[in-house]
Amino acid sequence: MTQTAIRLQNLRKAMAQTGTDLVVLGPGAHMHWLLGFHPHGDERPCLLMIGREREVFLMPALNAEAARTETDIAFCEWADDKGPGDALKQALAMLDAGSAAKVVLDETMRADFALLVLGALPGASHDFTVDTVGALRMRKDADEYAKLKENARIDDRAMQAALAALRPGMSEREVADVIHAQFAADGAKPEFSIVGSGPNGAFPHHATGNRKLQVGDAVVIDIGGRKDGFPSDMTRMAVIGQPPEGYEEVHAVVERAVCAALAAARPGVKAMDVDAAARNVIAEAGYGEYFVHRLGHGLGIEVHEPPFLTSTSETVLDEGMVFSIEPGIYLPGRFGLRLEDIVILRADGPEILSSLPRDMHVVPV
Repeated sequence: MTQTAIRLQNLRKAMAQTGTDLVVLGPGAHMHWLLGFHPHGDERPCLLMIGREREVFLMPALNAEAARTETDIAFCEWADDKGPGDALKQALAMLDAGSAAKVVLDETMRADFALLVLGALPGASHDFTVDTVGALRMRKDADEYAKLKENARIDDRAMQAALAALRPGMSEREVADVIHAQFAADGAKPEFSIVGSGPNGAFPHHATGNRKLQVGDAVVIDIGGRKDGFPSDMTRMAVIGQPPEGYEEVHAVVERAVCAALAAARPGVKAMDVDAAARNVIAEAGYGEYFVHRLGHGLGIEVHEPPFLTSTSETVLDEGMVFSIEPGIYLPGRFGLRLEDIVILRADGPEILSSLPRDMHVVPV
């Protein structure tokens, strides 16, 4: 069986278990995970509709020829001069879903696409993909793991290049340029590069800018690239010469928080409990108010996807889930400190994808 056939089979098992009659996906990550591609997405309704026994595309005629090179799924085509209404009715009839009682909608699709579907099924209840496509995507298979692991190796090399290049007087953008060049050398595209020096590091999502690195700066480097459809993500810390006052204590606290989360992350544990394990370490050290974001996020086709490790998440972690563990402490006007690793959850706990230590990197001056 092809990967798509296996995933469709697993999706239909999930549909049966959840009483779902129809799953409707728009162009995006869910569709790409299921099929290995997604057609061009614009304002024209383009929907993959999966019923209990077969699947069909609601397909704009303008895009049909290009999409046909990627899939042999049946198309119900519609043209601009007629609109999608009749083609949607045809698709529902082909799937025997005209009287569907429960419909699952892609939470990332355009609102007008979702309303088009719901308008055609006025008697149906609706939900999002958390128990169907979303649940399946959270558990990575061997091929996904291999691609994520290779991207982690590439991310390691980009981080090593950045750490080796750091010098006083170098701008944050120049550090990012080094990172991008290393990604390119490994055949990857830069996904993001946060370089936050000195007080800029206290902004968790700092926009890398023209500030020049100074002696005594702590530097947050949070980077990710993408190759073969999958991304990477990692954060490490550097200091330029002598660390700023209090830095070494904060680094030790954040490292303990990472270790606490790694120890707590086991199959069957709720995501909120892993978040709490790290958060409690930081709070007990007196820095609780300075840990201002969730502990982590899933990583797969998207850089941010379920599971999300928050203080309120009831998601039960399971083998094969891939997610970040990235506690941080952000001291306004002084510095920020975040340590991040991506892990895949195994039966006996998390496997870290990176091979780089989380130690403080000191740039000699």
